[in-house]
Amino acid sequence: MSIDELVDNFQAFDDWESRYEYLIDLGKHLPPMDDALKTPSTRVSGCLSEVWMVLSWDKDGRVALLADSDAVLVKGLIAVVSALFVGKTAAEAAKVDVAGEFARLGLDQHISPNRRNGFFSMVQRVKVFTAAPNT
Repeated sequence: MSIDELVDNFQAFDDWESRYEYLIDLGKHLPPMDDALKTPSTRVSGCLSEVWMVLSWDKDGRVALLADSDAVLVKGLIAVVSALFVGKTAAEAAKVDVAGEFARLGLDQHISPNRRNGFFSMVQRVKVFTAAPNT
């Protein structure tokens, strides 16, 4: 799902309770992550919840992401990170206006500071990965 589709879907809901439910539902549809991949090296620091993230390049040189969390809302935020970066080249990923898209979704006003910090910790992990493409 693209970030534009995600924004359109968010705007289809009249209230934030419905948007939170949608965000949680997005997280329920993430691909499963094998427990063997949940290691200290894949754990995202800066998140209050447990978050693990494995990044790679697909055969076309585009970002691939597999991630999981022990918190349902954070799984939804992983889906947002995926919408922002998965399928992008390193150059495209570098141009993503994460703060702008976060605001466009309204998350800047409706996600707690702790969840926001966790979200941006996940984004930082992606940014570091994409800064050294195809390695």
